[in-house]
Amino acid sequence: MKEFAKKLEKLAEELLDLLCENLGLEKGYLKNAFYGSKGPNFGTKVANYPACPKPELVKGLRAHTDAGGIILLLQDDKVSGLQLLKDGQWVDVPPMRHSIVVNLGDQIEVITNGRYKSVEHRVIAQTNGTRMSVASFYNPASDAVIYPAPALLEKEAQETEQVYPKFVFEDYMKLYATLKFHPKEPRFQAMKAVNSF
Repeated sequence: MKEFAKKLEKLAEELLDLLCENLGLEKGYLKNAFYGSKGPNFGTKVANYPACPKPELVKGLRAHTDAGGIILLLQDDKVSGLQLLKDGQWVDVPPMRHSIVVNLGDQIEVITNGRYKSVEHRVIAQTNGTRMSVASFYNPASDAVIYPAPALLEKEAQETEQVYPKFVFEDYMKLYATLKFHPKEPRFQAMKAVNSF
């Protein structure tokens, strides 16, 4: 698991640099934005979803966006269940052998000033077997100050206001803990209201 986690952390950093390149930001910008005083936070969670004889009676993992940065998911290669919301419709993410599903979290949306959006997703219960997943989270340090990249704001029209707030990641996580299964926009608005910068 340690070797697997190290490789995924490196992959997350490579993907962040590709996002930087696509946005016209300097290489390493997103990693540096996550740095804080201790460096980015990386962790892995293993989840087990047992087969359910009556899935219509169970919510599974309710719809939400992830609070952090970039999420790398090694999902079950036989049993489905992961869905994402696209254009108002829930779309199945099929099981894929030897594949990593990449998901962007709320902090990427804030730093890119909405150019990239965090993905609303859920896990539905299934009758056809137990589903396993290994999710690795590359997140900002708790004391990292998160805000839209100035270079992206400069590129936008003068009349465009900064859409997203500036906040300390730990403060966002405290709010997220109580509002995880609610829409993300009110969380962003709440952080604007408490902005002390």
